[in-house]
Amino acid sequence: MLLIHKGAAPTMKPESQMLQQHRVSVLIPCLNEAENLPYVLKTMPDWVHEVVVIDDHCTDETVSVARELMPEVVIATNHRAPGKGNALVAGMEAASGEILVQVDADGSEDPAEIHNFVGALLAGADYAKGTRFIQGGGTSDMPALRRSGNHVLTWFARLLFPGTRFSDLCYGYNAYWADVAPVLLAAPGFEIETVMNLRAVRAGLRISEVPSFEAERIHGEGNLQTFPDGWRVLKAIISERRKGRRLVTAPRAKPMISPAELAAAGTRRVAHEVVT
Repeated sequence: MLLIHKGAAPTMKPESQMLQQHRVSVLIPCLNEAENLPYVLKTMPDWVHEVVVIDDHCTDETVSVARELMPEVVIATNHRAPGKGNALVAGMEAASGEILVQVDADGSEDPAEIHNFVGALLAGADYAKGTRFIQGGGTSDMPALRRSGNHVLTWFARLLFPGTRFSDLCYGYNAYWADVAPVLLAAPGFEIETVMNLRAVRAGLRISEVPSFEAERIHGEGNLQTFPDGWRVLKAIISERRKGRRLVTAPRAKPMISPAELAAAGTRRVAHEVVT
């Protein structure tokens, strides 16, 4: 992306300099989110390579709204059973970028934060997971029961996977290199974020937490069911622990961008790595 100033040589946007030719694909799984997509798509950074809207068995106008708002949008269809995890697999298969960022379609996650996640990957992480529970993060959309459940499940995962320091286990704002996506995306439904976190640990990936603020969804009711989905997450934690064996991934090169370059691009330093 070039910024043209009259009488001056073209200069690249800081984000474009930071990317160093890496392309960013944003994956947006959708289940009847036609009312919310206008906010999400209109606030998408213009340096993103492509936006992949995933039709997870929608029965509303999600796809037509996406095409109207963003003619160049990539539409992926989940032909597997309905579920967020399966939808993300469909998005992964349709994406062409080297970096994948998943963003919820309900307007609760600000696309302006994408550069923080991408910066974490370029600084050396294999997997950048969002968290609402470290300095710089927060939420206005988590009742006490869900908050308590998240904390208990996070504590349980840390207990079964010694050395991990997750602060948030069930948040949907994450980024990862496309070549590790097949290792991470291995659950069909809402439990996908938990499975991604634990499979990243089992694969020995470099994991960084990125502070993020979760707002309330803009329109409609969420699809989260506290007790059934909490039970799915609990079973997923136990299942990943029982599998035990280490997942194999190709080694990745050292960081590609310095802290000074991150600062120049306006990217917040990640708070901490979560595996010791």
